[in-house]
Amino acid sequence: MKLADAPMAGWYPDPAGGTRLRWWDGGDWTDNYRVRPTDFEVAGRTITGLAVPAQRAIGKLPDAIESAGAVRRDTEAIISEVRKVARSEVERAADLFSARARAATREIEPLITQYTTKFARLLKIASVILVMAVIGWFVFQFIIQQSFYDWIGERIDNLTD
Repeated sequence: MKLADAPMAGWYPDPAGGTRLRWWDGGDWTDNYRVRPTDFEVAGRTITGLAVPAQRAIGKLPDAIESAGAVRRDTEAIISEVRKVARSEVERAADLFSARARAATREIEPLITQYTTKFARLLKIASVILVMAVIGWFVFQFIIQQSFYDWIGERIDNLTD
């Protein structure tokens, strides 16, 4: 095939097969692919094309194309309604999740309570009391006892004088 006989650059069905379109640059196939347009996209291009205003002015616009514009407006209304409902559902789900999370955190018992028993708790209390008694004994032995003996010694010295 001569280069002059080659088709113009554009999107064409992939010669290797498949459902995609491939870009022909006028001389060779490139590595650019895209999906085929849907029928709705093709109809949308026809509606927004340059030929449509002229046909509308003459009054020769087919009913199918006019109804496609109405379908587009209806579709936009449906999409906006679906978005509103989706937002409300997301907010409801977030509120429900938050409420369940708060309830679950209130019910959670600290792990330390699962691993301690009454005996261990009593043992801890007894050990604290024992430590306090030992500290008291040392304080009495080194400070109070010494001052007590000094006081008694002074009294005895006063009696003998």
